[in-house]
Amino acid sequence: MAKAVTAQVKIQIPGGQATPAPPVGTALGPHGVNIGKFVQEFNARTADFKGMTVPAVVTIYNDRSFEFILKSPPASVLLKEAAQVAKGAANPKADKVGTVTMAQVAEIAKRKFADLNAPNIEAASKVIAGTARSMGITVVN
Repeated sequence: MAKAVTAQVKIQIPGGQATPAPPVGTALGPHGVNIGKFVQEFNARTADFKGMTVPAVVTIYNDRSFEFILKSPPASVLLKEAAQVAKGAANPKADKVGTVTMAQVAEIAKRKFADLNAPNIEAASKVIAGTARSMGITVVN
């Protein structure tokens, strides 16, 4: 018989740097998950994303076992890395904090394509470009 799902938890953790402290412990602890085992598996699977925020969807079963799916890093994190800025603008209409090229936007769109609700790469690029504009990052050709 299949295991019954008791919860699904979405968390964002820096890759390769998960610890039993919050947010991992507070998100998974109430469901009875072995937090040490989760931290060990997460850090092993995200070692190549060192320091970059990695979203994960953790499915918890009734026997306290779990499995998790890693998603691509948020578009804002990838855009900040591409534009080499620390954070987005507080007022993106008036303040511009950096620039990215359409080639960089297309590369980010390819990387995030599986997690985006877009029919093709061109539409995904438009989504990423919109995110850049909302952060105060100028998109140039």
